[in-house]
Amino acid sequence: MRVLISIWNEIRSWPHNVRLFFWANLFYQIGTGMFSVLYNLYIQGLGYPDVMNGRIISIQSLATAILFIPVGLMGDRFSRKKLLVLGALTSGLFFIGRSFAMNEQSLLVLAVCSGIFASIFQVMAIPFLAENVEKSKRLRMFSYLACLTLAAQVLGNTGGGVLADILQFTGLTYILSLQLVLLLGSIATLAAFIPMAMIRENASSAAPAPLEVKILETKQAEPEPIAVSTATKSVPSTAHSDTVFISRFLLAQLLTGLGSGLVVPYLNLYFTNRFAVSLTSMSILISLGQLMTIVSMLLGPSLAARIGPVRAVVVFQLLSLPFLLLTGFTNVLIIASISFLFRQALMNAANPLQSSIMVDRVSDKRRSIANSLMQTVFMLGWASMGPVQSYLVTSYGTYWGYAIAFSITGVLYTISSLLYYFMFRKPTNTGNQPVSI
Repeated sequence: MRVLISIWNEIRSWPHNVRLFFWANLFYQIGTGMFSVLYNLYIQGLGYPDVMNGRIISIQSLATAILFIPVGLMGDRFSRKKLLVLGALTSGLFFIGRSFAMNEQSLLVLAVCSGIFASIFQVMAIPFLAENVEKSKRLRMFSYLACLTLAAQVLGNTGGGVLADILQFTGLTYILSLQLVLLLGSIATLAAFIPMAMIRENASSAAPAPLEVKILETKQAEPEPIAVSTATKSVPSTAHSDTVFISRFLLAQLLTGLGSGLVVPYLNLYFTNRFAVSLTSMSILISLGQLMTIVSMLLGPSLAARIGPVRAVVVFQLLSLPFLLLTGFTNVLIIASISFLFRQALMNAANPLQSSIMVDRVSDKRRSIANSLMQTVFMLGWASMGPVQSYLVTSYGTYWGYAIAFSITGVLYTISSLLYYFMFRKPTNTGNQPVSI
């Protein structure tokens, strides 16, 4: 109870804008959680082959990836608040359309449209939060954001699957029950624009960051060459430092995205196809994976404080690999479930740490474009791997198809983790050492 009271008191002390943003993120993630866990099954229920699911995921991911960079550029120049309002509003509307679309052309067109506007929320969330909190509190706040995101997705995942099964028990058809739950998720996503619209924006700037935070960040950004000049290596310009860091980060993110794109979008199909589990069981299992991730994310900052954030990222990712392979090769549901839970928790625990590393090492004026580039290469991985995953499953069946996919993902994750460690293990001149606050 003391811990809960402490967390509640801390939440009450958050700035007004931060609290509203967390409410918006809660609605948005509940809606997308419902959608993500059931939409693949909806397409399958319409009678389309697995290849269609691969096409939809690929084209949606590609549309999102293409818009990441323009959205990032707009976020660095215009109001991030207004962009987030637009993203929530349009995503919800297109999700409503997708809930009832049945013909192939409508499914693909609406997937493109929702993918375009989903990019706004994905790109703007971290920079918006970063400009509204002090630098010393960012890692903790990013961890809270990641945990809230997963908790909201747990509600969406579990609620969506259970509600769909309940509606079928009442006599509704399989397709109609899925459509109604998808509609409910769409409305929740749409509702995210309400708290975002209530955020008070700084009249003197397009970005809603409080004045004192902006002054703090300016003072930190300008002396970086001086602070690092005491090191033994020569110091290039801040622009060059940002470019070097972003380029290296992009390489690691691309490999992670390629591996993720082979497995993550199809986990619901993996459990329903290989083990024939019910919608309720599948959604509860995926939700448990999110809950374990929340616990690991809360432990992430403590591990980062002991061994450093870069080493913590690598440790989490490498520890997830044995569980990834075990999930891909087992034919026993309980083993697949447990290994999936540990893989999910360990691999995703590194996400807030990576966000913190990115924000700390990139100057304020390039944060949105840096985040958009990283999201772009990640989603390009998803877009390119959709047809590959569909080919493996249709060609080799639900056992060897998934086993091969999980194995390739393991190799890509390993390479990405090793590159990440060797590229970022040493302090560089990209601003990773925080200036005194």
